[in-house]
Amino acid sequence: MKITRIETFCNRYVGFTRITDDNGATGWGQISTYHSDITAQVLHRQIAPWTLGREIDDLDDHLNFIAEREHKFPGSYMCRAMGGLDTAVWDLRGKLAGLPVTALIGGTPGKIRAYASSMKRDIPPADEVERFRRLRGEHGFDAFKFRIGAEVGRGHDEWEGRTEEIIATVAHAFRSEDVALLVDANSCYAPAQAIAYGHMLADHGISHYEEPCPYWELQQTRAVTEALSDLDIDVTGGEQDCMIPVWRQMIDLRAVDIVQPDVMYLGGMARTLRVARMAAEAGLPVTPHCANLSMVTLFTMHLLRAIPNAGKYLEFSIEGEDYYPWQSDLFVRSPYHIEDGMAEVTDAPGWGIEIQPDWLARSTYQVSEQQG
Repeated sequence: MKITRIETFCNRYVGFTRITDDNGATGWGQISTYHSDITAQVLHRQIAPWTLGREIDDLDDHLNFIAEREHKFPGSYMCRAMGGLDTAVWDLRGKLAGLPVTALIGGTPGKIRAYASSMKRDIPPADEVERFRRLRGEHGFDAFKFRIGAEVGRGHDEWEGRTEEIIATVAHAFRSEDVALLVDANSCYAPAQAIAYGHMLADHGISHYEEPCPYWELQQTRAVTEALSDLDIDVTGGEQDCMIPVWRQMIDLRAVDIVQPDVMYLGGMARTLRVARMAAEAGLPVTPHCANLSMVTLFTMHLLRAIPNAGKYLEFSIEGEDYYPWQSDLFVRSPYHIEDGMAEVTDAPGWGIEIQPDWLARSTYQVSEQQG
């Protein structure tokens, strides 16, 4: 396959890619959310020149080739841009084969247990419980994640006493129900404080403790994981990490109990599959990060239906337009429906989505084409 055109449709929050091959077939993908307009510039300037007109049979090798050609510019923006290429290639491949992407990577269409993921720290604990209960009744969720500490908070809380209050309030509300409870500290704590909160969480029956320490401090996270190893709680992390050598180190150190790559931050499906294979070899489950309802959650659904070490559930954001105003009206038909606490991957070819034409018309358009 040779790609002859790469198009981007972006605003500053989210952006979609469309590729065209030398036979006129097309595929849709997405570059990572947040500063997507900057990522689109990286895609056209640093990804497209190494891609247009080049034979792409081995996508992994091609992504490595791009990284090698742009070796002076490793890191997040390159990976976010590569994700736009990668995910469009998978859609094109799926459409040509008449198969959903999950089938191309060894999976099958079907259902996936989802957990309701709260992104809010400004919500009073009682109100958080109220909306969890409403979502349980409306959609059948039986797992919920809420936030503790302040985001990269240097040990501080969103307001004094909030973390202790929300842990106790949510745990008490669901104490007699068969519900899994998860928390996310978003890099808030130094190890001693993280360990203390880990014991509190375990005492309240909370089973998932995400990113307790600054994510770049792998040794700190490892110290927390080791200190809590005798408790019925998993320390998890990895959403921000985009460099394969860092992933290898994280897994070799067993810094976490569960790895959480983000398909978009990491650089697409092919690179995420690499991390999933490394985790499988180490006996670690994969519960990816996918914290909004752009295409990243759809990519993750296809991944989880295919990998043998898929974790217990899919992250599913419960935030609407009040929190993510940019995620509305992206698709002609939403791929996201939760029934009995389950999401579903359909048998539609590729990703099975159609971007809303009105959204595309409002976006900033750029194109890179093969010359000659």
